[in-house]
Amino acid sequence: MEQSKIKGRTRAQESSKAIERLYISMRHLFSRGFYKPMGVSGESLRQSLLLLRPEIYGSIAEEKVELNGLIYIIERLPIGIEECRFINLTADEGYSKSHFKPIVPPKRRRNCFRIDKDQMNIEVTRGRSEIYDILTHLTFLFIESHKIANRVLINEGKDTIREWKKLEEVVLFNKKIDRDERDIMLAHAASILGRTFEETLHVHQALGEEKNPDRFFQIIYWLGHLAINEKVDNQKRAITFSPVLRERIGHHIYGEIWANNIKKVLSENNLLKRPIHIISANMHSVMNSIYAPVVLPEKVEGDYTISLFETLSNSENGDLRDKVEEYAKENGLIYIKDTSGTNINVQVIDTEKIDFSKTRYVPKNSLSSAEKPVLIVMDYAFGEQAYETMDELLKPYSCEKGKRYHLNVESVSIMGKAGILEGGKGDIMIPLSHIFEGTADNYPFKNELTKEMFEGCGVDVYTGAMVTVLGTSLQNKDILKFFYDSTWQVTGLEMEGAHYQKAIQAASKIRGNISSDVKVRYAYYASDNPLETGSTLASGGLGTTGVLPTYVITQKILEQIF
Repeated sequence: MEQSKIKGRTRAQESSKAIERLYISMRHLFSRGFYKPMGVSGESLRQSLLLLRPEIYGSIAEEKVELNGLIYIIERLPIGIEECRFINLTADEGYSKSHFKPIVPPKRRRNCFRIDKDQMNIEVTRGRSEIYDILTHLTFLFIESHKIANRVLINEGKDTIREWKKLEEVVLFNKKIDRDERDIMLAHAASILGRTFEETLHVHQALGEEKNPDRFFQIIYWLGHLAINEKVDNQKRAITFSPVLRERIGHHIYGEIWANNIKKVLSENNLLKRPIHIISANMHSVMNSIYAPVVLPEKVEGDYTISLFETLSNSENGDLRDKVEEYAKENGLIYIKDTSGTNINVQVIDTEKIDFSKTRYVPKNSLSSAEKPVLIVMDYAFGEQAYETMDELLKPYSCEKGKRYHLNVESVSIMGKAGILEGGKGDIMIPLSHIFEGTADNYPFKNELTKEMFEGCGVDVYTGAMVTVLGTSLQNKDILKFFYDSTWQVTGLEMEGAHYQKAIQAASKIRGNISSDVKVRYAYYASDNPLETGSTLASGGLGTTGVLPTYVITQKILEQIF
């Protein structure tokens, strides 16, 4: 009998294996408690990332420094981390009660504290996905820093190039420079980074701040400086995990506090026995969809309410947003600012207090005031945190008097951003199932939202499976092309879907915490297309492109609830 030849591994298989090794390495290092990213202990992480070559990290495996990836990373790490030799990941251990001022990255809701000139503490309260996110970003940062060191060290590491000395002079002496001098420094930086002047100018503008327009020079200098110290003087950078963090992770400590805070508010407002609809979304679309046309009818162009939402999304219109929020709080909305550490704020909306005759919605499912629904709108979770928070929220509430209340949850709706594999930014994806990357886990479900519902809404809609990835910043074209071309028929990727569905299925089908007839709705709008060069998350945000799909999805969810 003829034996089939064993084929070599495809690029997708190599990439899949690299992701698997990355996560095994990260869990091992976390259990160990510390490691040196550019030492022997961090080698597995570095090699896996270089083999994987994620789209978001661009030219990480090349000699030139990756600039778009650098912008993406810097926006998700605390200001000043490039200057720190020691990075300590902690749980919520009371640093907020100290004199240390919290540093919150622009694109990640997490508290960080600069302990001294050499140490940065980063609070991790959102589960393992947050640890993976931080470690992959830091690994990228350190790899890029060594590229800088390799380009500026000469004479067997005994000296540095002229351009580096000029950069050092500007940064260390905090020298104020005029436009002409800035162009000279950008030319030097371009030489150091192996990039064009135009590319260097772009990243300088992207990373500049009002009070610190030349922050880019500081970032490049300190990255290179610490890498030079590692290579020449063996002063290794180190990442540590606090004993409290290692003890708490995976035990739903923050999620339980968060969920109990919400249920306590429901109890205090006599809402525990009412029909409840949970919506995972942002903190503006549901509130604006219900209340904004009532408060600001003059901002609506005919029947085109999207014009109003576009106006509200403009950062300059804070006064209009305040008007809507103030009216909402007087008409059924209760805002619960998070104090648990999950960084997930919540709105509870009692629809009994809404005069629907003034809104654009007609209640069809509310026969009496006792049956009018209560909406729990929760801000976005992060990766595995979605399971923790949803699992805790769907559990019965044990009040102080010893009574247990099973929540009357009628539906759970999940709206979020995702990468799309067919289509482009701003398009909508309606999933039919969730596939958990790296495992054989898959979650088919009946989605109450369908493609046909969005016809004529001005957006392209795609259906198929959604793959829940371990980290969006780790995907590359080879893996995604496999998912797209294979019989898995994947239409997009995100980080929370399988975790949400796992919690909903457990609560409704196994544990009996909520009704087995609970309805689920999933819809995502595309933030990027990682299969298209120049359309990854590192290429920038959605801007106003995201307004239409966000509010179209919100409208369809609310129409089904009301």
